Amino acid sequence: MKAVDDVTERAPRPVRLGPKSVAVLLLTGAVGVVAFGWPLLADTGSGLAHARDAPWLFAALLPLLVGVVVATISESGMDAKAVAMLGVLAAVGAALRPLGAGTAGLEPMFFLMVLSGRVLGPGFGFVLGSVTMFASALLTGGVGPWMPFQMLSMGWFTMGAGLLPGPDRLRGRAELAMLAVYGCVAAFAYGAVMNLQGWPLIAGLGSGISFDGNDPLNENLVRFVAYYLTTSLGWDLGRAVLTVVLTLTLGPTLLKALRRATRRAAFDARAAFGEPEGQPEGTAPGSS
Repeated sequence: MKAVDDVTERAPRPVRLGPKSVAVLLLTGAVGVVAFGWPLLADTGSGLAHARDAPWLFAALLPLLVGVVVATISESGMDAKAVAMLGVLAAVGAALRPLGAGTAGLEPMFFLMVLSGRVLGPGFGFVLGSVTMFASALLTGGVGPWMPFQMLSMGWFTMGAGLLPGPDRLRGRAELAMLAVYGCVAAFAYGAVMNLQGWPLIAGLGSGISFDGNDPLNENLVRFVAYYLTTSLGWDLGRAVLTVVLTLTLGPTLLKALRRATRRAAFDARAAFGEPEGQPEGTAPGSS
């Protein structure tokens, strides 16, 4: 048996998305959009809250994550080495999160998710982001109605890095600059999405930034922007700055290490069976 592609001589490609993986990711995304957005369409007096729907979302999210993994493995040839890498990166990300949690939004795990998603692709990245957030919640005791929403948001965050252009060609300073810009923008987007998870259900805010179920959606979205700028922009700024700094300083080393590990795991190598070189067809090795 020999590998058709010489994986030791060329840069590894991110794990590609096949039709099954795309379908499961689209279904997961649709579930997430509904989960985040339904309170915007509900009456404030309905008494609904994410504390009630979070267990259902979590129950739906787990099989969807398994579906992404199974579809990606079946379509890309990923094996136990890829799953092991997923576990290692998730454990490292979960360990990094408590280092900065509660300190002006400084969360070093975000830069690891950006670089991992870039190297390993969008499907792998979505699962990695979700599993990392789940593991960190168990590690820090941060299990609550917000956890499945954090898993979805981090999965989207990491998947976005895998969807950036030029995964096979772009290298060096240009790639680092692109990843830093993405990490900065996505850090703010993550904070905004997570704010949307709770804002429609919070009572007692000032009238200028409170959700009003009797007003049209566009007016409530304007209020949400005001709410985000007032309450969360400063926190997300710390996350964005730290992500940019770590990406530009540690990014080259970590990208090289991740690509080396991916190359050795040979995620995209295809095996072919044939006669050993120099051996006459039909002759057993060692025979004369």
